[in-house]
Amino acid sequence: MNDARALVIGEALVDVVVREDGSREEHPGGSPANVALGLARLGREADLLTWLAPDAYGDRIREHLAASGVHVLTAPVHATRTPVAVAHLDATGAATYEFDLEWDLPATWDGDDVDPVVVHTGSIATTLQPGGAAVARLVEARRATSTISYDPNMRPALMGSPAQTLPVVDALVAAADVIKVSDEDLLWLHPDEAPDDVAARWATAGPAVVVVTHGGEGAFAVTSTGLRVQIVAPRVTVADTVGAGDSFMSGLIDGLWTAGLLGADRREALHAIDEGTLTAVLERCARIAAITVSRAGANPPTAAEVDA
Repeated sequence: MNDARALVIGEALVDVVVREDGSREEHPGGSPANVALGLARLGREADLLTWLAPDAYGDRIREHLAASGVHVLTAPVHATRTPVAVAHLDATGAATYEFDLEWDLPATWDGDDVDPVVVHTGSIATTLQPGGAAVARLVEARRATSTISYDPNMRPALMGSPAQTLPVVDALVAAADVIKVSDEDLLWLHPDEAPDDVAARWATAGPAVVVVTHGGEGAFAVTSTGLRVQIVAPRVTVADTVGAGDSFMSGLIDGLWTAGLLGADRREALHAIDEGTLTAVLERCARIAAITVSRAGANPPTAAEVDA
């Protein structure tokens, strides 16, 4: 499986981080791009299908991703400007976002004949049009050969109301094999239900594994067979939470990959994942996220850092 690849589909952008004291930093980011970055730093072959412009911000993002081994796929069409997100941090390091972006997907790209072992998508890329519909079609087409993973990673400022967003989320939930979602996202989508109860319902709709992250409190997972696992998060000093969920997601993909549970031919085995395997995967995800929040920006760890 050394030549197996991950295909990550979604936005790459520049995160402008504005701290409570007014200081300002710029970091390449975007939820799917961060997942690709995390996978590459964990030693995986990661391709990113995204929508960048040939401008200074686009060049910065490409260089940042390439430095960690992410292959940004090239295509004959591209964006007119590279997306930007402004993250305003509060006293706890939690972020709220403002966006300036456009999103679409090329119809073809270099290497589109490669069948990845896993296809990951989520966040803005699945909901902002016209690209969102293209993502849904691509996920459906790849399901015959690849595990599908999904992180809704809600951005209400761009996605409209929960009622507008739910049909898109529900369709991707049904198409996905692995889901990682934050408790905050589930509370926005389903304010009258406990997040873990929503996850349990999702696990009956098609996915093999649904994981809910609870920030510094850890994570809960439920499988299609009804298995439930709860893990606690390591205690660390938080620099900020930018990219924490994305690094957890990359760890989840990496852990299931190591366990030999990715690829369409492993779908039945993934549905039958046992408690020990799932617990070990989640505990490593929590270590990965803890390292990420201990330093500024979306800066996920390498495999060597995680295992040290």
